[in-house]
Amino acid sequence: MARSLVIKVTAGADAPERCNQAFTVAAAALASGVSVSLWLTGESSWFALPGRAKEFSLPQAAPLPDLLDAVLAAGRVTLCTQCAARRNITVDDLIDGVRIAGAPAFVEEVTTEGVQALVY
Repeated sequence: MARSLVIKVTAGADAPERCNQAFTVAAAALASGVSVSLWLTGESSWFALPGRAKEFSLPQAAPLPDLLDAVLAAGRVTLCTQCAARRNITVDDLIDGVRIAGAPAFVEEVTTEGVQALVY
């Protein structure tokens, strides 16, 4: 059975190293052939909007737009329903390929057999 990875990112520009680690692990897993679902929550929610990843900078790290593009191309990116609502983000605001879903969808993903969940 193939394993898959669900990564929940809770940090954004407020904790840049933790944020970048999540995106880096997601992209590395995809490059290794692992199925990845990346959840944007808390301050990482802003990266579901066009241009926001370009504003992120962390020395000695892969550019966040490149990592996000890699996940969008080969994995799935989900924005937390409540996190989107708190920030007045709607489906019409999102980067193509990002979906909005809530806790029931997250729980379903992480309780599926063969799934490893990581939270950053």
